[in-house]
Formats: sequence, C-alpha cells, structure tokens
Amino acid sequence: MTTSLLLLGLLLAPPSAEERARVVIVVGAPGTPEYAAQFQGWARLWQDAAGKASAEMTRIGQEETSDKTNDRDQLRAALAESASATREPLWLVLIGHGTYDGRVAKFNLRGPDVTDAELAEWLAPLKRPVAVLDCSACSGPFLNRLSGPNRVIITATRSGHEQNFARIGQYLAEAIGDLRGDLDKDGQVSLLEAFLTASHGVSEYYRTHSQLATEHPLIDDNGDRLGTPADWFRGVRATRRAKDGTPLDGPRAHQFHLIPSDRERNIPPETRQRRDQLELAVAALRDQKDKLSEDDYYTKLEQLMTDLARLYRDLPERRGYSGR
Repeated sequence: MTTSLLLLGLLLAPPSAEERARVVIVVGAPGTPEYAAQFQGWARLWQDAAGKASAEMTRIGQEETSDKTNDRDQLRAALAESASATREPLWLVLIGHGTYDGRVAKFNLRGPDVTDAELAEWLAPLKRPVAVLDCSACSGPFLNRLSGPNRVIITATRSGHEQNFARIGQYLAEAIGDLRGDLDKDGQVSLLEAFLTASHGVSEYYRTHSQLATEHPLIDDNGDRLGTPADWFRGVRATRRAKDGTPLDGPRAHQFHLIPSDRERNIPPETRQRRDQLELAVAALRDQKDKLSEDDYYTKLEQLMTDLARLYRDLPERRGYSGR
C-alpha cells in the first residue's frame, strides 16, 4: 500500500488562494495537410472542454513562433509556469506523431523534438496532480518515464515499437466532453472513463476496417510504471489481476474530471479532498483483501464506508449530491 499512502499524502498539499485546472495543448508537427486538419480538429475539442471547465489554457504548435523561441521552448516554459502548489491538476495533451529509435522516444514538434527523458525532467518540479495524454505513435516509453505518484499517464501504444499513426487522440478528444462516456452515471466524465471510451473506439476502428490493431493504449495512475489496458476493466474497475499481484490502475484516474458536474462543483474543496482520500483508501484495501482475514478486511472496509457516508451526510445542505 506504499504507493497509495504516498498518493494520500500528496493530496494533503495546502491549496492556493485561487485554484484552477490548467490545460496545455501541444500540437506537434503534422507532416501532411491531412494530419494537420485532424490534429487541429482534436485540439479544438480540447479547447472547448477547457473552456467549459473554466480552466487556464495554453496552446502550443498552433501559432507562428518567433525567431527567439520554438515549440519546445514554449512547452518547457509552460510546464515551469505550472509548478505552483495546488490540488487542481495540470492536463498535458500531446497531439501528433512520435518516433522511437530503440533507446529514446520522442514527441515530434515543429523544430526540435522533445524526448521522454526531457519531459520527465521538466515535470519533476511539479507538486500538483498531473495528467499526461500522449496521443502519438511510439508513446509507450513515455509511460515508464513519466509514471509517478499523483499522476495519470495515458499513452497510445504499449511500446515504442508500435510506430503506425495512432488514432486514440481523436477518441480521447471526443470522449472528454461527451456524457455518453459517463459509465458510472454521476453526471461527469472522468479521465478513466474517457480512456475506456476512447480505447473502445480504437478497437472498433480496427475491427470495422478489418485491420490488425497497431496501437494498444495504456493508463497508469499508481506510479508503478506498468500501465493497464482497457480490456482489463469491467465498468470503471479493473477486474483482472496482474500475475505478481501488483495493484492495477484506475482509482486515481477516476477522480480526475476536467468538466465536473454541478454537484461536484458544489462540494467544498476540502471535502472533495477528503472524499478522494477515502476512495483511494478503499481501493488500496481491496487490493489487500487476499492478504487479510475476512473479519479484518470487513472491519476496515466498514470504517472507511462509514466515514464516506458521514462525509456525504455533512455536505452543506447536501446540495442534491448523492455520491457516485
């Protein structure tokens, strides 16, 4: 439960005076006019979602650069500006192509590319929650490099050797603001739900076109650098077990909502923080079920669920909130 406990500790970071999520949308070098049109369309969907969320937004790769800067420099600067200690997440969306030479994975920008190691270095100072969505081919190594506590990493591929054009960027952009992806019917789409919906869209594309799938998306939110594919989930919970018993991903990603419901917005930040802690504790306890006696497991579970029930009960006027 070490990783889960570390996540709980990070959730206790003191809030800033005014907290807002930040969305950094990076459109890479398209290569052809066809890809340029697709990438711009996906970026517009993210811009629309960021607007609905009243999030801070930075766009890179969509305007002309000056003689003194390039997209790589702009990305580095945007991440440095995002290092404030806040509990609201940074969403980094990478839309474009990627390459891998067997050692180094790169996201292709206009001008100099950015490597997985460089992006890891630039993200290291950030203490806020972070979501990185790398929608490019060859993106698998980015998951291993970027995985860490209080982070959600999504990659289009499971390795750097899946080098064909990746399509998950379209489906993620469509899913993040579409309530048809609200799998648990709580009036909002979590990042986990968007990943599951988008992964289904990818699978359906290759099936309906009778093509061998050349991308296999992964999500990592527990910092173990392994990732979990969508077909390991039933609903919003991973139901398959890793051979070595490693906890699977999903609980933390299900707490990231770019466009929260009205009910979610009405929950005081401190209460939401406490709820997230309790939900992660429940998930960690479930991972330990096989190692505990039945009485011990249910005693611990009862206490956590009682605490959650009290939290919902004590919401200001309850504001119509009924939980998940």
